[in-house]
Amino acid sequence: MSLEEEPPVVSGQSLVSVQPQGDDLGTLIARTAGGEEAALAALYDSTAALVNGLVLRILGDRGAAEEVTGDVYLQVWRQAARYDETRGAPLSWLLTLARSRAIDRLRSGSSQRARTAPLRAAIALPSAEPGPEEHSHLNQRRRIVQQALARLSPDQRQAIELAYFGGLSHGEIAAALEAPLGTVKTRVRLGMLRLRELLAAAGEGAL
Repeated sequence: MSLEEEPPVVSGQSLVSVQPQGDDLGTLIARTAGGEEAALAALYDSTAALVNGLVLRILGDRGAAEEVTGDVYLQVWRQAARYDETRGAPLSWLLTLARSRAIDRLRSGSSQRARTAPLRAAIALPSAEPGPEEHSHLNQRRRIVQQALARLSPDQRQAIELAYFGGLSHGEIAAALEAPLGTVKTRVRLGMLRLRELLAAAGEGAL
């Protein structure tokens, strides 16, 4: 299930009753800790709807909830080795990460809103032609992005290039690649998470 689909309502149900089926989540987390992107993809597909549903209830904003959900799985990719099954079930660990990130976003909301007006005012100003230094910086960023893209899996890189550089929708990409829509969405989402991580490591920040 993709994030674009309506998340299931889990309030009033036990986590056991909504526990995703398929591969054992603890095993997927362990494999993710070993650097297996396929395991992270499987974990995402199995649990993203629940994670997004919890974040959405806390934030009340679908766009912000999807961003935070993406951040949760990026955190899982980085910190999967820290998961200790003796301290809680895998799904409980994921939902704890989600709740923590959602609350952090909620608390930062006031400062974000305070910056909105100045940013909008700056965006409204006519932009001058970039100087030599800015051209150099843009060229450097372009090289860094290209290097990061080269480190993605071929399937993820192809999906991202079609989506962000080719301007195709997920449905159009699925038709072009003759792949299921859900598979395309997962490739784009996980590819973007990995790309954000690579750019952050290069000092360029997240997309």
